[in-house]
Amino acid sequence: MPAPPSAAAPTLHVEDLDVTYGRTVSALRGVTLTVPAHGIVALLGANGAGKTTLLRAVSGTLRHHRGAVTGGRIRYGDTVLDGRDPVVAVRAGVVQVPEGRRVFTGLTVDENLRAGALGGRRAPAATRAARDRVLGLFPRLAERGGQAAGLLSGGEQQMLALGRALMAAPRLLLLDEPSLGLAPRMVEHIAEVVRVIHDQGTSVLLVEQNAGLALALADHAYVLEVGRTRLSGPADELARTDAVRRLYLGEAPDGAPEGAAGGRGAA
Repeated sequence: MPAPPSAAAPTLHVEDLDVTYGRTVSALRGVTLTVPAHGIVALLGANGAGKTTLLRAVSGTLRHHRGAVTGGRIRYGDTVLDGRDPVVAVRAGVVQVPEGRRVFTGLTVDENLRAGALGGRRAPAATRAARDRVLGLFPRLAERGGQAAGLLSGGEQQMLALGRALMAAPRLLLLDEPSLGLAPRMVEHIAEVVRVIHDQGTSVLLVEQNAGLALALADHAYVLEVGRTRLSGPADELARTDAVRRLYLGEAPDGAPEGAAGGRGAA
């Protein structure tokens, strides 16, 4: 079980956020969002809605994708994050797990985990304790410690990506499509880990193509549409709205199945 973060998780405030890629592509326009201390907030939306862009703006990785914050503010407690380097976010306790796992395939499992602790300037004893907690959550990683990450299964790589992020002792975890491409049993395991992380004091901002899973995990949810906020509210209430049931849960307004759920994929 992971230990609680060393300090109480502050609130994330995203206010009237505008993001542009290059000089002309507007990805987010006037988006306002709050992730309360120790909350789980889900982001729903179709391809191109701006979900991943929002995570990148918070984590400071936009510049690596030729994007920039062109309006609005992002604050995590007293720390200003808009336009800042990713190291600022990590040291404030904000860590992103990107879509597609993106582990260091040429490094071993143990080396990947150690890499996750580098940005936080933690004492060796704290790093060892964090590693023990991660391996308690993911015992399979302990069995694969000396194995190259590129030889792991997709589910094991997702475990490693999450574990690497947890090595930094995040107070706010940004999760981008953690269930994508995983078998149902692995999806259940990842969902349970998210619940444990949250119960231990870490806030979560979750982008998830499985809308039913996202709404079941979250306290609050936002629906993005073409870079703007279309809907927001308590997750259980949004799950009962006709728009969410039809577009993201694959249900007709009367509750009958309508086919595969919409809104799959990251922006």
